Amino acid sequence: MSPGKIGWLALVSALGLIALLPVPEFWITQLNYIGISSLAVLGLILLTGVGGLTSFGQAAFVGIGAYTSAYLTVNAGLSPWLTLFIGVGLTTLCAVVLGWITLRMSGHYLPLATLAWGLALYYLMGNLQALGKYDGILDVTGLTLFGWELGQGRVFFVMTWALVLLGTLFMLHLLDSRVGRAIRSLKTGSQMAESMGIDTLKVKIGIFVMSAALASVSGWLYAHFQRAVNPSPFSVHVGIEYLFMAVLGGVGHVWGAITGVTLTKLMADQLQVLLPRLIGTSGSYETIVFGVLLVLTLKYAPNGIWAFVDRKLPKPARKVDWQNAASLPQRRKPASGEMVLVAIDIRKEFGGLVAVNNINFSVQAGQIMGLIGPNGAGKSTTFNLITGVLGLTSGRVIFRGEDISALASRDIAKRGISRTFQHVKMIADMTVLENVALGAHLRGNKGALSATLRLDRAEEQSLFREAEIQLRRVGMGHALNELAGNLAMGPQRLLEIARALCNDPALLLLDEPAAGLRYKEKQALADVLRQLKSEGLSILLVEHDMDLVMQVTDRIVVMEFGTRLIEGTPEEIQASPAVRAAYLGTEH
Repeated sequence: MSPGKIGWLALVSALGLIALLPVPEFWITQLNYIGISSLAVLGLILLTGVGGLTSFGQAAFVGIGAYTSAYLTVNAGLSPWLTLFIGVGLTTLCAVVLGWITLRMSGHYLPLATLAWGLALYYLMGNLQALGKYDGILDVTGLTLFGWELGQGRVFFVMTWALVLLGTLFMLHLLDSRVGRAIRSLKTGSQMAESMGIDTLKVKIGIFVMSAALASVSGWLYAHFQRAVNPSPFSVHVGIEYLFMAVLGGVGHVWGAITGVTLTKLMADQLQVLLPRLIGTSGSYETIVFGVLLVLTLKYAPNGIWAFVDRKLPKPARKVDWQNAASLPQRRKPASGEMVLVAIDIRKEFGGLVAVNNINFSVQAGQIMGLIGPNGAGKSTTFNLITGVLGLTSGRVIFRGEDISALASRDIAKRGISRTFQHVKMIADMTVLENVALGAHLRGNKGALSATLRLDRAEEQSLFREAEIQLRRVGMGHALNELAGNLAMGPQRLLEIARALCNDPALLLLDEPAAGLRYKEKQALADVLRQLKSEGLSILLVEHDMDLVMQVTDRIVVMEFGTRLIEGTPEEIQASPAVRAAYLGTEH
């Protein structure tokens, strides 16, 4: 039995023993509150810890679930089990609308936006007469199942923690999938994810909705456990407390949710008793302690408490069992000599600065085209114009006969253009295999539901098979299970190339792939580029290492101050006085 299955068995057994043994009812009640809050914090782990989107409004979504169920059971006489689905549906609708508006923001604007709508929903709950204003709704119906009263004790405890463990299992399944890798890519910024074909706004809204749905289930449990609701447990203050729990437990770890909630609830309970005795007067002094603890956690344990546990747990290598997996579909490759890319008078202005000035060049199938020039010549900007990272001021980019000038990065990736970056972009805490499999995102189609229910395993096997093929293609087949963050610069560059190849591109754009490499690593890179060319792949190469450029390219375009200086074969470029003048400042 694997360590993971043993851990699950031990956890379920421990919870079963707690329910059966004569544990004091006070502790059962505490564990019920911990389980209810864990569902809400689990959503924050996905949204903030994994997706990198900070939200102070989680408590408001808990409130929507709680108030929906309380109102409909008290005033409409509906079954609490029906109101669960109604509450999740209403919460999902609110999350989609709010996410569509706020998730386009970045930086400090997003947390401020979540703070704003969290306050708005709190005051809405407190001022609506139908919801009882600040007195709330009383005499909420308890949960029953086939006439059996679930109560507020051990039976409720079993149901609550079954939901918590189910949510945790689903979350672990989700993150170990094609969709999960897309979610984890969000923390690196949108540029790399979009170049892999990921619709980052869609993914952000997706995890926002999933986080809100978990919060809604938490609110439903709270309403029928407490048998009353009022706005106080759903204020922004509580939203900040949920975020504190996630950070303390380990905001990047799924099990950090339960860890953080448990520690916070137990400490709050003990501090409310101990602090008045020490200080000699009553008050909410535990809030001060939590503030100090949060600062210390951010300073000395930014990854939370679970990170220390995670380091001690065994991490078995992923079993290579995809040899017989089905091959992924492949796109039609251009015929030899076919014009793959044509840049026509492409121009980019930043205010009064002309970064790229009416550049023209083309790339044929099976050709390596070099794009060189001094620093500031506009090479990387040209790359970004071709791949849709930047919009053209004027001009056109034609790829395989189609005008792609106005397309977004993800749509250009769909058509068969893949790229690497001047500064390596990868997910350091994912394995090499998982990073490279991210490049095949467009070649799969299973969604979040399939991932959580484990219905995507056949597709996952195919994606990993493709990732391994591309890693072996670039000479990194030995590093499948190595954490990407542990790699030296050379292997990181090769990882990026393998990831780009996973998209089955017709054109590969390499932005300074030899930067930071040692001599032998550069020679290995040159061998990889020659091999790719021999396989018929077209490559556009930006590089400062002239030895490498002259070794592998068929033709070269030289840029200077955003303009095309000259185009020719490597021999013609080396013999050009204009090129020497551009690099050395003199023709002699």
